[in-house]
Amino acid sequence: MDAQNIIELAQSNPEQWAETAIFVAVDEGGGYYDSGFIQPVDFFGTGPRIPMIAVSPFSTGGHISHVYNEHSSFVKFVERNWKLDTTLSDRSRDNLPNPEQDDDGENAYVPRNMPAIGDLFDMFQFRHEKRG
Repeated sequence: MDAQNIIELAQSNPEQWAETAIFVAVDEGGGYYDSGFIQPVDFFGTGPRIPMIAVSPFSTGGHISHVYNEHSSFVKFVERNWKLDTTLSDRSRDNLPNPEQDDDGENAYVPRNMPAIGDLFDMFQFRHEKRG
């Protein structure tokens, strides 16, 4: 099943779709060179950038996120969205703070407070409405 079929299946159920976020990502492609900045969070660094698309009634369509994210950003998203009290582990990257970035600086993609990993929340506009 491809991504389009999964998205259309989720959208076919309005009640389910109203609370859905689908993240479409690819594996990092085994050895391709990435000229982008890689944070030295551990021996391996965060790895190369990967393309990712967020599809949701809450996503900000047409928005390109320049926040420094990586695979643990998915975990940070879940922890923040569901207001979990604990993180995956004491040594996991999801414990890192969200990045503070200079949008107009020379190094707009390099967090000032590194090591820091985003939580993908800049890709969404959640409405804080009371549900009945």
